[in-house]
Order: sequence, then structure tokens, then C-alpha cells
Amino acid sequence: MLLPIPTSLVSYAQCRALHTSASLLGKRNFRKFLLGPKAGTLAFKNERAKEVSFRKKFPDIDIPDYGTRPTGAHRLGDSTFITVPEMIPELVVPDLTDFNLKPYVSYRCPEVVQEEFTARDLFNAVYSDKITADFERGALTEGGQPREPSAEESLTAESARQRARGVHTDIWEK
Repeated sequence: MLLPIPTSLVSYAQCRALHTSASLLGKRNFRKFLLGPKAGTLAFKNERAKEVSFRKKFPDIDIPDYGTRPTGAHRLGDSTFITVPEMIPELVVPDLTDFNLKPYVSYRCPEVVQEEFTARDLFNAVYSDKITADFERGALTEGGQPREPSAEESLTAESARQRARGVHTDIWEK
């Protein structure tokens, strides 16, 4: 025996159709769509230009920084930006007045192949001249230590490490 089906379910169960509209009927969550620098209306761009008010109105949208590093920090508690002079990049550009070379490098120039600069090469560049001069003068002890050590030779290992890691140190400066 078959049970009767209620009429409210008949129309729903027999309605098979293809829907071409979105399930949200045109209502979208625009917080999911990230707007880049070229997207958005003029009003949106004007609001974005006022960064503080933009961040208050739209906290979910991140303002791109294009990979640049900040030159300061925001003060905690308010939106004051404090510029730190040490964080501003300093470009050191040589003076190129009366410089004869051009920036173009020809593809016909010979290829330069250099070996890896090793610790032995560094030792030879820095210490070998002094050791050779001391040996020729006979100014070395029986253990191979210099009788008259220079300022760099008299440093302990820890003080030499601290000096090498200090600010503005360069072993090639004389």
C-alpha cells in the first residue's frame, strides 16, 4: 500500500532544473578579493591614500608595501610614526666625473675565471708578508712567534673576534 505524498513536497521533489545564477544572488563577500594598486574606484583610492582612516574602515584589507622596509616604527597606543635615521638606507655612489670607461661591457671580452677565495688565500694576503720579513730578519723565536709582535699579532682570540665584528671594520684599510 502506498502512502500519500504531501503536496508541499511534490513540487519540491519534482523540480529539477539548471540554475544559471549564483547561489548568493549577486551578493558577494568582497573581503576575500584583494584589491591591488590598480584596482578599485577613485573614491576607494582616495580613502586608501589616507592610510590611517583606511585602516580603521577596512582593517581586513592589507595595504601592500611592495617589499620595501620601513624607515621607522609606529608608536604603541597611537598612530604616530617615528622615523629612525639609522633605518634610512644610505646610497654610497662614487664620483664619476672625468671617468673614461663606459657602462657597456662587450660580449667579446675574454671570460675571467677565478678560483674560490679560501682561508689560505686570506692568510697569504694578510699575514704572509710580515711572517716572511720576520723570518728573513731572524726576528722569530724558536717556537716561530715574533719577538716584536705588531698590534694585530698581540691581540687575543676573543679581542680579535670582537674587533672584527665591530662597526666599520675592514681588514683592507691601512
